[in-house]
Amino acid sequence: MITAAERADFIEPGEIEALLKGGSRPSRMRVRELLAKAKEMHGLSMEEVACLTLVEDPELLAELFLTAKSIKEEIYGSRLVFFAPLYISNRCANECTYCAFRATNSGLKRRTLTQEEIAEETRILIRQGHKRVLVVAGEALPPRGFEYITDSIATIYATHVGPGEIRRVNVNLAPQNVDRFKLLKQAGIGTFQLFQETYHRPTYASVHLKGKKRDYDWRATAFDRAMEAGIDDVGMGLLFGLYDWRFEVLSMMQHIRHLEETFGVGPHTLSFPRIEPAVGSTLADAPPHAVSDADFIKMIAIMRLAVPYTGMIMSTREGADVRRQTFAVGISQISAGSRTDPGGYKDGEGDPNGSQFQLGDHRTVEEVVADVVSLGYTPSFCTACYRLGRTGQDFMDLAKPGEIKYHCQPNALSTFLEYLCDYAGPVAKTAGEKLISIELQHMDGQQTASTLPMLNQVRRGERDVFV
Repeated sequence: MITAAERADFIEPGEIEALLKGGSRPSRMRVRELLAKAKEMHGLSMEEVACLTLVEDPELLAELFLTAKSIKEEIYGSRLVFFAPLYISNRCANECTYCAFRATNSGLKRRTLTQEEIAEETRILIRQGHKRVLVVAGEALPPRGFEYITDSIATIYATHVGPGEIRRVNVNLAPQNVDRFKLLKQAGIGTFQLFQETYHRPTYASVHLKGKKRDYDWRATAFDRAMEAGIDDVGMGLLFGLYDWRFEVLSMMQHIRHLEETFGVGPHTLSFPRIEPAVGSTLADAPPHAVSDADFIKMIAIMRLAVPYTGMIMSTREGADVRRQTFAVGISQISAGSRTDPGGYKDGEGDPNGSQFQLGDHRTVEEVVADVVSLGYTPSFCTACYRLGRTGQDFMDLAKPGEIKYHCQPNALSTFLEYLCDYAGPVAKTAGEKLISIELQHMDGQQTASTLPMLNQVRRGERDVFV
């Protein structure tokens, strides 16, 4: 097992470069063979992923997108899981040239929330209908040290507003040692999320100028330490735009392969953030390897084929139009109503001079819910799997044979009904009730038998009903 002292040798640039240099535009027959294989939902190899990145023919791309859509719907149905980021501090000791939080950025307003301020931010998110948050902090701890993080998690869990509460806290934090990962596990986190930013070592060194984050290997081996500590749900991601997206995707495939070979399970989620403008960053204003919308959509569709059972996240970095396109090719989790500065929810619109990056989607949670419903998707606020231990390998054991739908779809509808009853306005509530009725008609007998009693319980005033 990899330790903190070892290099991340599972990232093999030579293998990737050979695939990229040796590839030529695939024939229609080859692409259709790969799409047929993907429909079996056993995933794709690195070579097969590299092949699909070369597809440019509009007809073949349309077939690729339809295949990704069908795989996502087969596994996840029409569900889109909602969450919100909760930034608790923007203080950072690193110097990352693409990020507003970088240590020498004098134009950023620094702030570390108190526990009462965290509770107030949490109350606002609860009133919006959220049940799941992602705690985010810059990579510099306040004087209290790591205890500030675990105290913040406890504060969020302890905060309630009427029938509302945050039922699952995920975290996006700096890489930790095994002992601190154990503390996060004891604090009750769901997923530990970390972005490598770029897997290309020369680029990584050029954009990380000082601080612990300069250590490529310490960051890349963080999931090994997390899993060693008992955290079996990890969230992987990159900052697309720093280097060639094809190299990055294939590197991600190598990282996934390493986790599967070492621990028997890959990441629970993949995230696809593109560089957005950030206060004090000229690099963020002009990404060195900007990813076009067309390549962005293609990338997400390919990864849905490559790792079909992995959750895929789309944040509010992207605008509403691009987000809608990603829903149709594999995205299964979305943020809504987000703020990326500490205290941003209380401030209303947030403070651009305290934010990590510029948002693309400024709509409220209710506006996003209404839009999602109009597109035929079911907003889900479910957190049941985390609390019932259906994580890591246990989740995959249910997902791969198709059994997870007997848990996820009923829970999605019950939590969506909670949202409609407790937080939605009349227009959203009417549209949502209609959607629930339609979804019930599409369920098989086993799903209906689980779902109807739960919906009746929610209508009677019960909350947090799940299977």
